[in-house]
Amino acid sequence: MPEGSAAVLTDTRGARRARGERALTARTRHGLGPRPRPPARYRDRTEVPALSRPPRSRMPRRVEAAAALRERMPGVVRLRKRRSVLYSSAGRAAAQRGAGAAAPAPLLALALALRTFNCFLVQTSFVPDEYWQSLEVAHRMVFNYGYLTWEWTSSLRGYSYPLIFASMYKALQLLAKDNVQLLIWVPRLAQAMLAAFADVKLYSLVQHLENSETAKFVFFCQLCSWFTWYSCTRTLTNTMETILTIFALSYYPIKGSKMGNSCKYLALVALAVVVRPTAVIPWMPLVFSHFLQEQRKADLILQKCIPVGLVTVGTSLIIDRVFFGEWVLVQLNFLKFNVLQNLATFYGSHPWHWYFTQGLPVILGPHLPFFIHGCVLAPRRYCIFLLAVIWTVLVYSTLSHKEFRFIYPVLPFCMIFCGYSLKHLKAWKKSAASFLLLSNLLPALYTGLVHQRGTLDVMSHIQQLCNNPHQSKAFVFILMPCHSTPFYSHVHCPLKMRFLQCPPNLTGNESYVDEADVFYSNPLGWLHKEFDNDTLLPSHLILFSVLEQEISPFLALRGYEKTATVFHTHVPQGRVGSHIYIYRRKTEMNHP
Repeated sequence: MPEGSAAVLTDTRGARRARGERALTARTRHGLGPRPRPPARYRDRTEVPALSRPPRSRMPRRVEAAAALRERMPGVVRLRKRRSVLYSSAGRAAAQRGAGAAAPAPLLALALALRTFNCFLVQTSFVPDEYWQSLEVAHRMVFNYGYLTWEWTSSLRGYSYPLIFASMYKALQLLAKDNVQLLIWVPRLAQAMLAAFADVKLYSLVQHLENSETAKFVFFCQLCSWFTWYSCTRTLTNTMETILTIFALSYYPIKGSKMGNSCKYLALVALAVVVRPTAVIPWMPLVFSHFLQEQRKADLILQKCIPVGLVTVGTSLIIDRVFFGEWVLVQLNFLKFNVLQNLATFYGSHPWHWYFTQGLPVILGPHLPFFIHGCVLAPRRYCIFLLAVIWTVLVYSTLSHKEFRFIYPVLPFCMIFCGYSLKHLKAWKKSAASFLLLSNLLPALYTGLVHQRGTLDVMSHIQQLCNNPHQSKAFVFILMPCHSTPFYSHVHCPLKMRFLQCPPNLTGNESYVDEADVFYSNPLGWLHKEFDNDTLLPSHLILFSVLEQEISPFLALRGYEKTATVFHTHVPQGRVGSHIYIYRRKTEMNHP
């Protein structure tokens, strides 16, 4: 071996020896002792065969040495390898929900824009309560004139809901902006804003329970629903009940979820009951289920249910005490009249199966097959939502008087199942979504812009009389089924007006017949008897086209002429005609 090579080999062996001594010192310091000697067959060899050496790790030497130390250190607890939460299934779901937390912001903007558009595209009337139990009462509260129906004189309605609109009217009055158009549209726009927030709350609920994709389909189904479009911007107590139900549902502690807030959802349910006492019906199975799964049942009742109930009912009592002038529990009177005494049958009755065969299928519309499919596919924990729907429909089926709007609050529950169905469709997902959008668009636009619009359009003709210098001589008589049109809330001037009365039989008189029925039994005879003196005659008569021929002798004899014809509906029925006619006495003012 050359001399230089021997010197290099000597230096290399010295370096190895020095490194070995340093490693032995480190191992001794950690209590590991000297490194085990190699087997005897390799003891005299300068190198260990390559096949017997462990494979070289790709990890850095420091990490490899630390791992070797942990394996050989006695009495040390080996730490479990920490998995990244982000890449676990639970972590992915949490990350998705976290990423979707910001999603309601653009969705809220979309919902607000759409519901505002929705508000202005609904220009038809639905039911009289839309005006007579909210806007008309609010108008009287602020401007000291307006008509209170028999429900208010009998203390069946509370002032809590009209107080919301009365606050808006008062603000407009203080700003000197209380023109009739703002009085009509501001409450409806406020209702549209609340509906938009409810839409986003429904999205957030499903996003938390499932994922963002399912939540988007539920949101889509909610926005597509023709009946929601038709009803959600109206000033009905049923609309507010539905909105509060969605808000309460977003805080409901559904089994397996940690998002619940008992105080918030109970407070919202209590508020819905104050607005409309029958709101308790869909919540009965939900609250009972919550009670069964709650571990601290006494705390739930004593610390949450009772305090929330006392505060809301107490507030309602105080508000009604201010406006009625006496202590009245209107919620009890409402339930007694509509449920226990079932006096609402005065306004019509239907067979027991009506909600199953007509009511629910109609308000679901094209969503019906998706609702059924979603009920089959939905997880077991959603059974409580389905139970609430079935329970509500069953309870309302026991009452003789039935209306579509009564079961409107269960529609959001149904949309959850519809969205779940739509999400789990594979090849037909886009086609199904397109079908829902297009099939709901036609009934939404037709019912919102065409069907039953005449009773609102005719109010603009009546309102023009307020600008007439002979306003004090004007007298408008609405010869239609009672409460067919709005009243002073859509005229906003102390014009003399009258309509046919139709309060139910509250006296128990078996031979009782209301004024409207008496009139329609003999319209011509009733008019001659009621207006036997020309000085008592109205200056204007408003009537449906089906009545014109029957009272034409009276109109000719008393000098009335037709001044306007207003379209109402393509589907005239009974006392409701396709058009509305406005008649004016020739000797009266020349303004229509």
